[in-house]
This record gives sequence, C-alpha cells and structure tokens, in this order.
Amino acid sequence: QVQLVESGGGSVQAGGSLRVSCAASGRTFSSYTMGWFRRAPGKEREFVARISWSDGSTYYADSVKGRFTISRDTAKNTVYLQMNSLKPEDTAVYYCAAKPGGAIQWPYWGQGTQATVSS
Repeated sequence: QVQLVESGGGSVQAGGSLRVSCAASGRTFSSYTMGWFRRAPGKEREFVARISWSDGSTYYADSVKGRFTISRDTAKNTVYLQMNSLKPEDTAVYYCAAKPGGAIQWPYWGQGTQATVSS
C-alpha cells in the first residue's frame, strides 16, 4: 500500500521561504513520477511541479518556475519542495502525489500540508 506523508509548511511573510517534504513508502518508486499540487482557498487544485524518481528530471508550472525547486532523496524515499520568494497567492494546501511513469492519472495522494504566506 503506497503511503505519502507530507510535513513542513507553516506560515511565513511574503518574500520568505518554506520547505515541504513528502515521505513515500509501500513500494519501490524507481519507475514513478512524484509531484506536488496545491489547492488555494476557493480554487481548483493545480499542478505545481513533478520529478522523475529515476533520473531526477523536473518540470514546473509557470507560476512557480524560478522560485520553487522540487528534489528527491532516493536513500530516504523523500521528495521535497523548496519554496522561495513566496507570495500571498502561494497560500494553499500542498499535496504530494505519485504515479507510475507512463500514467496520466495520479492514483496516490498525501493528506496535504498548509502553507500560508502573509503580505
């Protein structure tokens, strides 16, 4: 059973930084893609970033490119999202997700962690 457990987040002023983590367990993730999504108050969930577990290649939403960095630690089975130059519009619940490499859908999700950016 795949489990994704997020941690980190919290509250910070605009311009600050936060890091959220996702501990993955339950299987070998070498062929998986890991991702971060977020849901802001009153908005639909949106894609933030993804990383290939095998080769570390990354892809970002335009709204976070240059400010956020996704990375993974294969020894710890953990994925990170480093968020810098935060803006109030980055306030959201951040969710970790996983999918098999060739899949379109994301079948595995964490419970989410709140990040709040004040102006």
